[in-house]
Amino acid sequence: MKLSVVDQSPVSAGHSTAEALRNTIELARLADRLGYHRYWIAEHHATAAFASPAPEVLISRIGVETSSIRIGSGGVMLPHYSPMKVVEQFRVLHALYPDRIDLGIGRAPGGSPLDSFALRRDREHQPTEDDFPRQLMELLAFLYRGFRPDHPFSRIEISPDYPGAPEVWMLGSSMWSAAAAAQVGLPYAFAHFIDPTPTRQAIEYYRAHFRPSAQLAKPTVILALGAIAADTEAEAKRLFSSVRVFGRRIRQGIRTQIPSVEEALRELETKSGPDRPDNGEWPRIIVGEANDVRDRLIDMASVLGADEIMIVTITHDHEARLHSYRLLARAFGLAPRQEAAEPNR
Repeated sequence: MKLSVVDQSPVSAGHSTAEALRNTIELARLADRLGYHRYWIAEHHATAAFASPAPEVLISRIGVETSSIRIGSGGVMLPHYSPMKVVEQFRVLHALYPDRIDLGIGRAPGGSPLDSFALRRDREHQPTEDDFPRQLMELLAFLYRGFRPDHPFSRIEISPDYPGAPEVWMLGSSMWSAAAAAQVGLPYAFAHFIDPTPTRQAIEYYRAHFRPSAQLAKPTVILALGAIAADTEAEAKRLFSSVRVFGRRIRQGIRTQIPSVEEALRELETKSGPDRPDNGEWPRIIVGEANDVRDRLIDMASVLGADEIMIVTITHDHEARLHSYRLLARAFGLAPRQEAAEPNR
């Protein structure tokens, strides 16, 4: 089973966003050495909790710091951007790091409605309809030179003109994204950690309705979910308390950084409030001793027919996050990369 990482660049209380970005770089180096397959950077805007609104910038730096692991976006929120500009950015990355770049495309805003409005270039005219399907097809046409000869854009020369292309993934947590990925013939990364309710239905629909494309012959699925592994189940649950309190605060409209375990435990003891419900068949975050987490992840992936597991881990303590990924690499029997001992400088 391939094992990968999606990193939201979490900002811990008492620490700066600059530290969060340095933590992302350190984790990417570690994931490369440990033998993880991919390392994706998420996109979030105007939030105290996550430090990466520009994944393409971090990807460029991580490419320098790693040697073999695939790197990419998890993902680029396409409604905010020109498809041509996104293609240019990722073609530059592909030329710098050939055969290592993934372009994960998402439809979600990655922030609040106000954030989305501020990101828009044209604020005078409210879009009358969702034009994401048009944006997606335009992006693929730019990337793979797929415009008809009579299309005006067919005359545009996208640079750099390096052989091959980034690997494009459709990201999502809904039936809409499953249908879009199937219809266009793209690999599909399902964000179970965002919404676990439609997981089985979405993945099964994608597989049943997949149409082969020039880029992909058969359906391919990444299952992305949260995990916290520790030396003991008790320690893992203790670390998880930070995520529980963070989730409660977000639901109350409180924009917050990731609280410390000590602060979280005090709040859990003194303030009542519901945890975020897991309405799906499986929890959005698997917590426990490493071998137990591995078994639960593999069982879930096997039932769903996932080709790859992608893990997002959030803890207040960065060392605990690194340790969780080390434990899971060992539990899954990943082969360390000797060539990744030193970054590409």
